[in-house]
Amino acid sequence: MKAFAQLYVELDATTSTTGKLEALARYYAHADAADAAWATYFLAGGRPRQAVPAKLLRECAIEFSALPAWLFEECYQAVGDFAETVAHVLPPPQHESDVGLAEWVDRLLPLRGAEPEVIRRQLFAYWNELDWNGRFLMLKLIGGGFRVGVSRLLVTRALAAHAGVDAKSVAQRLIGYTHIGAKPDAVAFLALVAADAGALANPGHPYPFFLAQQLNAPVETLGDPRDWIVEWKWDGIRAQLVARGGECWLWSRGEELITERFPEIEALGRGLPEGTVIDGEVVVWRDDQVRPFADLQTRIGRKKLTPKILADMPAALVAYDLLEAQGEDLRGVAQHERRDRLQQVVAAFDDPRLKLSPVIELEDWQAYAQLREQSRARGVEGFMLKRRDARYGVGRTKNDGTWWKWKVDPMTIDAVLVYAQRGHGRRASLYSDYTFAVWADDAEGRRLVPFAKAYSGLTDEEIGKVDAIIRKTTVEKFGPVRSVTPSMVFELGFEAIQRSPRHKSGIAVRFPRMLRWRTDKPVDEADTLESLSALLGDVSSSSRT
Repeated sequence: MKAFAQLYVELDATTSTTGKLEALARYYAHADAADAAWATYFLAGGRPRQAVPAKLLRECAIEFSALPAWLFEECYQAVGDFAETVAHVLPPPQHESDVGLAEWVDRLLPLRGAEPEVIRRQLFAYWNELDWNGRFLMLKLIGGGFRVGVSRLLVTRALAAHAGVDAKSVAQRLIGYTHIGAKPDAVAFLALVAADAGALANPGHPYPFFLAQQLNAPVETLGDPRDWIVEWKWDGIRAQLVARGGECWLWSRGEELITERFPEIEALGRGLPEGTVIDGEVVVWRDDQVRPFADLQTRIGRKKLTPKILADMPAALVAYDLLEAQGEDLRGVAQHERRDRLQQVVAAFDDPRLKLSPVIELEDWQAYAQLREQSRARGVEGFMLKRRDARYGVGRTKNDGTWWKWKVDPMTIDAVLVYAQRGHGRRASLYSDYTFAVWADDAEGRRLVPFAKAYSGLTDEEIGKVDAIIRKTTVEKFGPVRSVTPSMVFELGFEAIQRSPRHKSGIAVRFPRMLRWRTDKPVDEADTLESLSALLGDVSSSSRT
């Protein structure tokens, strides 16, 4: 644990890519394989489930520190991070152990679901073995809030350098390594860094996903439209359907195995030819049209898929790429050739649960731009632009060709900041997470109704200025949250809007973020609930394809 805790400190202390790679190299050079297996899992994006309920963890920390509850809460408000607060207030350990990360994980996993008294006893014993860094890290792991400032790509590069293996090969082996049910061990890590490219031969694993770049330049800069394959950008769950060895697996882009959630697609996969991997989008398809993402979200949230849910929310896979056919890896084949072969597979299979993403062919970019404006009415997010000669790359790269996502412009609304909460990590001391409201006129008079939360879109300088205003205009405190005197207006952007009885406003928006701080606009001139509701008409007024 000490070695991994030290690595965490070193990674958190620098923003330099070179510095992070050097820290990772030092760790992997000396780490035991079993410890390195779990370290890689956490660093590459694996998220441990919360092992101890937050309320119980808080009670144990207060008891062990012998602090009054009010003083602990004051410390928490000052620090802004729960794990850091606990690590600061606990008394020094009675003895420090040299137990490695793998053994610590074996200790911590059984805490999930254990009796409160058992958890309390174990936590007290563990805290007496760990120094400040170790306690902080342990609390992050059992609280389910482990985050560190390294990307999966950076971990891939570090492993490739450590093993002397091509980074693309390591990226392939990492697929499925961090899924939620994974329990990596020394054998798994040694296979990950083995010189033999086929050392990690798991037939159920997908290929690393190729990700699109956001198109910010004028579309005309891409040249001749005939050099590009244009498709709709579907609003669903990006997934790969893998059919090998008489079995099938459905993987999300987040490397979550979601086969059981979509039994109709599992049945579809079992009928595909041996050695087939299809890249596509899982959507709800009903009445010969794709349904809004909200329908898919409703289905995902169900623990049990009843016959009614399956009938009302039938899932389909909209296929747009063929990565493997008859066991042959096609990722190095040109985009247009993969597309032709995909079309043949879909046509031969002839199953309504497998839809071929249509190619849109127009004369010029202006015609595409006009059609793109219909995206929301069609239930899509815009266009995908794929170079005809592009290979299928790894991650968000341009080395193998290019995919661009040409999304429709976001919906916007001017809203008032009414609540603020401290951020996390380097923003733990700043109020950087905000709740926004719009004006409503009803029997209660003119009032502000909250409808969305957002924390992204501002520069560090702007956040600092907003934080200062929040502290000066605080009306009430509710734990880590402050209500403020309405004085700041922000333009919010979001991708979709829908009615929601769970929200006070009756409306929910998708992916809200701050586009700009409207310092030029008085609070009284912010938008209304009526103008927000009017956006619902833009979504539902036309039929979807």
